[in-house]
Amino acid sequence: MRVDLHNHTVLCNHADGSMEDFIKKAIELEIDIYGFSDHAPMDFDPKYRMKLSEKNKYEEDVLFLKEKYKNQIEILLAYEVDYMQNTSLILPEILSSKVDYLIGSIHFIGNKNDDGLWGFDNPEFIGKYKEKNIDLIWEDYFYVIEAMAKSSLFDIVGHIDLIKVFKYLPKKDIRLIAKKALKAIKKSNMVLELNAAGLRKPIKETYPSALILEEAFCLDIPITFSSDAHSVEQVGFAYEEVSSLAKKIGYTKCVTFRQREKIFLEF
Repeated sequence: MRVDLHNHTVLCNHADGSMEDFIKKAIELEIDIYGFSDHAPMDFDPKYRMKLSEKNKYEEDVLFLKEKYKNQIEILLAYEVDYMQNTSLILPEILSSKVDYLIGSIHFIGNKNDDGLWGFDNPEFIGKYKEKNIDLIWEDYFYVIEAMAKSSLFDIVGHIDLIKVFKYLPKKDIRLIAKKALKAIKKSNMVLELNAAGLRKPIKETYPSALILEEAFCLDIPITFSSDAHSVEQVGFAYEEVSSLAKKIGYTKCVTFRQREKIFLEF
């Protein structure tokens, strides 16, 4: 079985292509289970997410395609939700949505009580990496990952080591930095996505790295797969490479969801 659970639509304002074209590409690639998990609306950074007024249309469109292509592919409905140490920013309409799963992701770190939130994966703000000790940046980031896991709001951890995107790597052992966050993920019964998008970025590496994935395997943290597609061409991106990495480390099963319930499949 081949799954791809983290994918976007034009509603996030930084993706291209129709939802139906994404599905046709997924069918062509013989993907069995495909999840739309676009950026959830939120009263923050509106440039990179759908509006709340678009939420119902998004869900209706996903469910329409789910029915239309039910004999060719299983389509799931989900959201990717930003967690910024400030759960009041997460709309209750999202947390109560009838979705198959929620991806919790970190795209901002900083002090929730001021305007110092830093969009660390945005090339516009790359200069901030030189303003602070890189080890402290990584520790701050994984502190938020840990807090997100402890919130128990989400099913999947999105691109767990996204902080490496521009190849600013810590001097400290990455496994030590991520240790508490991984334990919190395990305790919260979350799934770790193996996200191919990092291979398209300056880091040229999957999220997570092999080192972190090995630690996750030792903790018996389940995984799923995602291409994090923002265009039709990115659907199913580097699946063979990513699945081979998972198998090399020891994984034989991945997770899909239905109505927020885990289903384990061999891949």
